[in-house]
Amino acid sequence: MKKLAILASGSGSNAQAIIDACKGGILKGLAEVVVIISNNPNAKVLGRSALANIACEVSDDVLSVLNKYKPDLVCLAGYMKLVGKDVLSAYKVVNIHPALLPRHGGKGMYGKFVHEAVIASGDKKSGASVHFANENYDEGNIIMQQEVPVFEGDSADMLAKRVLEAEHLLYPKAIKKLIDEGVI
Repeated sequence: MKKLAILASGSGSNAQAIIDACKGGILKGLAEVVVIISNNPNAKVLGRSALANIACEVSDDVLSVLNKYKPDLVCLAGYMKLVGKDVLSAYKVVNIHPALLPRHGGKGMYGKFVHEAVIASGDKKSGASVHFANENYDEGNIIMQQEVPVFEGDSADMLAKRVLEAEHLLYPKAIKKLIDEGVI
């Protein structure tokens, strides 16, 4: 059973998708979430961890918390801070991004800003990308992607909803791929 740590700063819907996949979905019997770490004491993800009976910690000292739980994989799920080199050198770290990288990634490209950029660019498709994290925002090697169509007349909110649905399916699949391929 692989141990997962999730870092999240907000609502934690991707964290919930991973938790659900571990408890009864494609990760059941393969992985378990051992801790959720947030830098935001008001993050809704903390309530999700409590409901799922998963340890949660609010801390900016991510490495110390990770060293306590020793996860096989660290999953960034709406974590709004750049992970430091100390964490990246000690653990395998993956992230999910709400666009088809390498397009529409980088510093400041998160949430509605990504979807607004996709629509403004005239792209006919968007989607989600799970990638390895490195020292730069959204530049690590891509593990898996899921395309989502961009429709004429889409607002950023409309596109965001479809992309988020894709993210919830993609993230557990990408984790399973890493387990199946022996990466973790």
